[in-house]
Amino acid sequence: VEYDQAVRDSAGIRLLGGVDEAGRGPLAGPVYAAAVILLPGHVPEGLDDSKKLSEKKRELLYDRITTSAAAWCVASASVEEIEEVNILQATYLAMQRAVKGLSLSPELVLVDGNRLPPGLSVPARTIVKGDALSASVAAASILAKVSRDRYVTGVLDREYPRYQFAKHKGYGTKLHYEMLDRYGPCPAHRRTFLKKWEARRT
Repeated sequence: VEYDQAVRDSAGIRLLGGVDEAGRGPLAGPVYAAAVILLPGHVPEGLDDSKKLSEKKRELLYDRITTSAAAWCVASASVEEIEEVNILQATYLAMQRAVKGLSLSPELVLVDGNRLPPGLSVPARTIVKGDALSASVAAASILAKVSRDRYVTGVLDREYPRYQFAKHKGYGTKLHYEMLDRYGPCPAHRRTFLKKWEARRT
């Protein structure tokens, strides 16, 4: 909270946004990004890097963020887009869409990491370990993570039940590789992420 306020004060702005992604590493499913604008005095308690929070806590905070934020948007880039342009560019696409989808235009957005997505519709700066420093970025990381997990454990698990997506969430776990060995990839898999697995099989 203090970090965000310091940024607002130094930049002389009121509407500050946070941007983060989820799902760059998994073997399957879209990559997600979220953008959130929190106003001073309306910051949910307990915000932290989504990876440090339990699933239950993330779900709870998701509801708090979406009801208290001045504006928020979750967006994604598809498996096809990941394959076409690579995971980094697809992550940028998702971030661009999330920022563009905000109902309010932030005067500045803080983007987690050390690389700025090109083509953002608003002024932006990077912040390394942003989800631990900035409440806005932490909120975005939670929305992106929860949205992705819900999609993978819900939609993908229903569409491709034999792969047990609800258990591994698309990550490269032992169980996931066992299912790949047994059934081969499905349309939800990122084939460019399976090169080592495919090489092992030949």
